[in-house]
Amino acid sequence: MPDNVDLTITSVMLLKRPKFRYRIFFGQYALDVHEDVMIKYRMIQGAVFTKSDLEEVVSADERQRGYADALLYLSRKPRTSHEIGVRLGEKGWSKDTIEKVLERLIRERFVDDAAYAQEWAGQRVKNRGKGKMWIRHELRQKGVSKPLIEEALNEVSEEDEFDSALQIGVKKWKATKGEPLEKRRKTGTFLMRRGYSGGLVSRVISELSRRDGVNGEEDWEEEYN
Repeated sequence: MPDNVDLTITSVMLLKRPKFRYRIFFGQYALDVHEDVMIKYRMIQGAVFTKSDLEEVVSADERQRGYADALLYLSRKPRTSHEIGVRLGEKGWSKDTIEKVLERLIRERFVDDAAYAQEWAGQRVKNRGKGKMWIRHELRQKGVSKPLIEEALNEVSEEDEFDSALQIGVKKWKATKGEPLEKRRKTGTFLMRRGYSGGLVSRVISELSRRDGVNGEEDWEEEYN
């Protein structure tokens, strides 16, 4: 489009694809925008726009398209703000667009890292047999801030984590062949690898040993503390 020339919209056409996009004609020139952008800037026949106006429209439309990409990504499952930012970066959106899109998503509560972390922590403990140390690592990988991670983990009670460890510990204990010492060692190692703390693992092994009528706790308890 030419510089320093005001352009008048001569016609507006709804595109078949993609949805909600319009082609705005300025005589021999044309610009495609999202419906929301068209409405916001009142892009109707006869409206006049300067080059500066249209640059603003183009930026707004870029943010709208980035926003649409983010919503599509979120439609599959909840995401953290970091995950969405990475995804939009992979799609080629600028840092400024990503920042503005994330601000909008947070403002509209489509993204809430605190709620995400709490839901993730609770589900991983209760349904996936993961300990807090494992969950802490997962949430860090997802870009959740340290304070929000600790806040989420504090919402998981010690007894819920114990019950989770005991549930999978029972299965491992029963599946392990050999002497009691071997069962304790393998089950304890298994639980530690799933992110349970040494103190909690000791409690679980103690309970499993008690149920199995095994004595000699003093021989192994210190190993997990």
